[in-house]
Amino acid sequence: MNIKPIKTEEDYNEALERLEVIFDATPNSKEGDEAEILSLLIENFENKHYPIEAPDPIEAIKIRMEEMNLKQKDLIGVIGGKSRVSEVLNKKKRLTVEMIRALEHVLNISASVLVNNYQLVK
Repeated sequence: MNIKPIKTEEDYNEALERLEVIFDATPNSKEGDEAEILSLLIENFENKHYPIEAPDPIEAIKIRMEEMNLKQKDLIGVIGGKSRVSEVLNKKKRLTVEMIRALEHVLNISASVLVNNYQLVK
C-alpha cells in the first residue's frame, strides 16, 4: 500500500486507476483499507478542484418533484393556489418564508437550499 496525498491531476488519475483495480476488495482487508483511504483522498481532491454547485431553489424543487413523481398541481395548497404555484415554478415570484417551510416539510429539501438567491424571469 503506497498511499500519498493527491496534489496534482496526475496524482488524481493514478488514484482513480488504482481505486478501479481494488474497488471490490474485501472490507477490512489490506486492499479494502487502501480503497477506503483512496476514496476519501479522491473525494477531497474533487471537492476542492471540481465543486458542484447546488441547483437554484426552483431547480431543486423541480428535481425533487420529478424524483417523487409529483406534478405542478400537487403543490397547490402547499405554496398557494394554482396561479401562485405556476408563478413560483416559472420564476415570476420569489419563495416566501412560509413557502420554504412548507416545501422543506413536503419535499424534504433543506431550507438552506431553498433560501438561496435566484434570478426572476421578467
